[in-house]
Amino acid sequence: MSAEVISIGALLVMFVVGTALPINLGILAFVATFAVGTASLGLTEDEIFEGFPAKLFVTIVGVTYLFSIARRNGTIDWLVAAGVRLVRGKVALIPWVLFAVAAVLTAFGTFTPAAVAILAPIGMNFAYRYKLNPLVVGMMVISGGHAGAFSPLAVSGALVLGLVDKTELQVSAVMLFSASFLINLVLSALTYALLAKRPVPLAEGSEDAARDEDQAVSGRPDWRQWLTLGCLMALVVGALGFHLEIGFLALAAGALLALVDMRRQEKAVEGVSWSTLLLVAGMMTYIAMLEKAGIIENISEHAAGLGAPVAVALLLCFTVAVTSAFASSTAILTAIIPIAVPLLLSSHLSAAGLIAALAVSTTIVDTSPFSTNGALVLSNARGVDPRGFYRQVIGYTGGMVALGPVVAWGALVLPWS
Repeated sequence: MSAEVISIGALLVMFVVGTALPINLGILAFVATFAVGTASLGLTEDEIFEGFPAKLFVTIVGVTYLFSIARRNGTIDWLVAAGVRLVRGKVALIPWVLFAVAAVLTAFGTFTPAAVAILAPIGMNFAYRYKLNPLVVGMMVISGGHAGAFSPLAVSGALVLGLVDKTELQVSAVMLFSASFLINLVLSALTYALLAKRPVPLAEGSEDAARDEDQAVSGRPDWRQWLTLGCLMALVVGALGFHLEIGFLALAAGALLALVDMRRQEKAVEGVSWSTLLLVAGMMTYIAMLEKAGIIENISEHAAGLGAPVAVALLLCFTVAVTSAFASSTAILTAIIPIAVPLLLSSHLSAAGLIAALAVSTTIVDTSPFSTNGALVLSNARGVDPRGFYRQVIGYTGGMVALGPVVAWGALVLPWS
């Protein structure tokens, strides 16, 4: 049995067992990483540990710790109340405000995970306080981030356009940005229309807690809240203006706030979503192992060598969508565009259409709890049953994996084939 079959088979078994039984999928992933990596792929333990997502680990710990402190000292409650006043009490508009803010941030150069790291905790608190569907709020924050992510000023947009410039192909920057923005806008509209009224798997006692918080927010911020707001602004400026690592900035801000308010913040570390961290770290370590062993690249190359160009384009879109649900979108884009170049040069497919379709297919599935964005939403959700909400996020991502590539291919590739 080939290494590719064993690796993908182990992944499917993990999903079945982790979904059906009350065991953290990250634990299964760590075990499978060691077993498959050493027995099937011939990797050493050091090579396996290289795939551990240390940067993501620090980001999630730092952001959730900082916002745990901000919740405990009332800053988040004050921000939520201020946000409601900003939309004149029309809380139904909050997901759209978050979508727009995320799109603006990424369009002007903010890396999408950084924008989501800033907005997801605030959005999840809005959802908790005003009984909005947290799945809708979280997914619209992510969609907003990707709506602006392929502008020429954005990290992802500059990456794709830079890769294309090294080839004989020509892709319009306006086409790339417009395609991503419009598809994510339509996706958010459908998400809002179909899911906003759906029930949420609530944690026991969450409604009473939210009611108590509603009654507790009033007046101007106190000195702790002013200091917290200052730390949050410093976080935004440091991450967006100076491109400093947001995880370390958040940990530093959290440590400062904990030192000046030790009695109240003694248990703030309990606000870190450790189960989510274990889940994400295990799965990303497994996928990184597959990338290191060349499994992901082999699968993509096999896909590129099959069938008619139009069918191959659809297959490539599905390949990047499935892979990106578990791995870095940036890494997938960097790998798939060179693979698509020979197909574009030897066919009549639109270069702009296929490149845009691959970009959308790669990023539209970043709602996955195994990606940075999805993990940030999952780890900051409040008042929900963790296992039930995890299943909702997985189900939503499954829909994106199944339908996203078809929509991108049908809208951007098929009309010019």
